[in-house]
Amino acid sequence: MLEIVKTSDGSNTIFNSEVGENYHSHHGALQESKHVFVKSGLQFFLDKAEGKQVSILEVGFGTGLNFLLSADYCATENIQLDYTGIEAYPLTDEMISQTGYDEYISQGIWTAFINNYQSALQGPIEFNKNCRLHIANTKLMDFQSNQKFDLIYFDAFAATYQPEMWDEAAIAHTLQFLKSGGVFVTYAITGNLKRTIKALGLKVEKAPGAPGKREMLRAFFDVQI
Repeated sequence: MLEIVKTSDGSNTIFNSEVGENYHSHHGALQESKHVFVKSGLQFFLDKAEGKQVSILEVGFGTGLNFLLSADYCATENIQLDYTGIEAYPLTDEMISQTGYDEYISQGIWTAFINNYQSALQGPIEFNKNCRLHIANTKLMDFQSNQKFDLIYFDAFAATYQPEMWDEAAIAHTLQFLKSGGVFVTYAITGNLKRTIKALGLKVEKAPGAPGKREMLRAFFDVQI
């Protein structure tokens, strides 16, 4: 069962009673998404990379909040965005519309999302003049692509509730899609996760966490971005 719930910063998230967890931090869905993925991921990468284009793979597309904020930022900055989300259990149009995320982005981005959500689940679409979107309706371990990405947003449910998404096999499968100069970001930071990512050849750094978390994890192959 899915239920819309309000988080501490006033933005909504969804509580999944089957998993026993929210889709976003109860300290603030909007704050977490902006801090972990847009600021510490997208802006961090763009500040170091040359050019005006970026490709993103998100593990755990969920409500689409990370995509919406990223697409809105890229549209404002005139950056070409190629976005692929992995989501095994897509939400209904009705549930998406109840999130209230239209308050935080341009009306054009929101309207395009509502109108094209189902199409993006079927295959890649031209979302708008700045953005290509595909929501891969599959489990992480079944996802395959010949494409490698500049950025990976890892936004699965917490390991306490979904440990199989954070084990060595899942992380290794995910990181095979990261470019050599790419960046991996997630809200979580644990000893096991750090050791796993380091063993796969990436450099791990601690970054300041979103409200409610002291630190988060950012990682990249030890080459110049």
